[in-house]
Amino acid sequence: MEKQKESTRNKGGWKSIKYIIGNESFEKLASVSLVMNMTFYLRSNYNMNGIFLINVVTIWTGTCNISSLAGAYVSDAYIGKFLTLLFSSIASVLGMGMMTLTAGVPHFRPPKCNDQLNCVQPEKWQLGLLYAALGLLALGAGGLRPCGITFGADQFDTTTTKGRKQLQSFFNWWYLSFTLALIVALTGVVYIQTNISWMIGFAIPTACLLSSIVIFLIGRNTYVIKKPEGSVFSDIAKVIVASIRKRNIPYESKYSFYYQESKNPNLARTQRFKCLDKAAMIVDPINELNDNGLAKNKWSLCSMQQVENLKCIVGILPIWVSGVGCMLVIDQQSTFGVLQAIQMNRTIGSKFKIPPGWVSETAMITLSIWIFIYEGVYIPTLKKIFKREARLLTTGMRVRIGIIMSIFCMVTAGIIERKRRNSAVNNHSYVAPIHIWWIIPQFMLSGLIEAFDNVAMMEFFTTRLPESMRTTAGAIFFVTLSISSYLNSLIVNIIHKLTGMNGRTPWLGGHDLNKNRLDYYYYIIAGFGVLNLIYFTLVGSKYVTPAKVIGVEEELKQVEDGGGGRKPSGGYHEV
Repeated sequence: MEKQKESTRNKGGWKSIKYIIGNESFEKLASVSLVMNMTFYLRSNYNMNGIFLINVVTIWTGTCNISSLAGAYVSDAYIGKFLTLLFSSIASVLGMGMMTLTAGVPHFRPPKCNDQLNCVQPEKWQLGLLYAALGLLALGAGGLRPCGITFGADQFDTTTTKGRKQLQSFFNWWYLSFTLALIVALTGVVYIQTNISWMIGFAIPTACLLSSIVIFLIGRNTYVIKKPEGSVFSDIAKVIVASIRKRNIPYESKYSFYYQESKNPNLARTQRFKCLDKAAMIVDPINELNDNGLAKNKWSLCSMQQVENLKCIVGILPIWVSGVGCMLVIDQQSTFGVLQAIQMNRTIGSKFKIPPGWVSETAMITLSIWIFIYEGVYIPTLKKIFKREARLLTTGMRVRIGIIMSIFCMVTAGIIERKRRNSAVNNHSYVAPIHIWWIIPQFMLSGLIEAFDNVAMMEFFTTRLPESMRTTAGAIFFVTLSISSYLNSLIVNIIHKLTGMNGRTPWLGGHDLNKNRLDYYYYIIAGFGVLNLIYFTLVGSKYVTPAKVIGVEEELKQVEDGGGGRKPSGGYHEV
């Protein structure tokens, strides 16, 4: 046992993180290069346009993120994070390889469209091949996204002060490292895809995915690899069922709590969501416990550990809702923002043409600059001034700033779109004469949303949930992105139908943005941002601080001081 502990201490830390971040950087280079240019690729190579194009992009993006739940379940219940990351990387390589084939083999896609008004649409089997490739990429993302950052977090020993400090910095540096890699590499990849060859532009990310697997395997002997301990999702179902079954039982001190399966002898019981505590109440010890003091039916009696795990998830949901609202704004830039760029003057000099996907890099550059200032300048400066630990921006402050940035982003995008559209209409041209630089401010604001809100959310989810639920925390974060994508698709379709009633020209849809009113749509999303700010101020912000807890020892003292009932024994404790 001592040798095993010593072996574990010699692993992990920053020496493992360099391999994990290297793997993440190459994987993100491959996946994001596709995401950033997917709208333009489907528009130019599959002749998609309007609502169909937006639906394909947003639903695929949402599926990539919601598949994180399946990845987290498989990782926690069966094979662990290491193997999940490995197998998911292989699936991503296969998917990216198929995308390369769709770009390299002309027969796999419809003929190139020369007339913007009469384009041949892809056949069903061509769409089937495309969807298969996107499905493999979604499958790979399902394992990579929830396990990547949480596997990195596993490398730090949070039982020590040093480990906790390293973990706090890890989230920001993790974001910064692969973002810088994307900025440097995607500038070339996106340019190659747009101006030279889509096949070469997809072959490069495929090679990057293969490199990520190699780097990941090179560091395998340095990793702290934790064995799967069972999925929290089945425990959640059990707690919900058990609490519903006992919903009519009064919350009285004569009943005991079941602690038998707790791995933490000093497990804290929180004050919030007491209705869930009923799942761990021992109402009838004779019928609910066997001779060893264990629960006979785990669907009617759960341990307090299981209850507290669910409480942790319920406790972060109010913050999660605010994250969906912010991500809804970021989603607009990867779809409509790119479509705006396509219909703007993108030339520099006499020959060079800026690829539409480059505008998305503005967000990542802004994100990187902010993290560098925050971690490299702000915190060290405060430490020097006050000669102690710097007071960081709290989670609530960062989320609120992110929401405010989301409102500004959509208002700015609406103003710029109105100017772009009026310029094109007045000049009777498909491409507006105003330059692409005009849409940079909205992408910069999008990067600040991610810098404040997304980083804060990931840190909040990962640190607020127990270590055994870190993969779940990663999955919840990416489900946030997924729901925002699906919500985006729903809102777009609703607005398209409502505004197109009675023979009117809809605000959204069609091949030409000049015939749409995208600016009105942006203002509607800004309105959702205002509602999100009000919601977070009145509701969400109250759940940022940890819930008040009652430890087992305090709980026992309350009983001994007259709380009622008999003294606990075995695997359960009195209320």
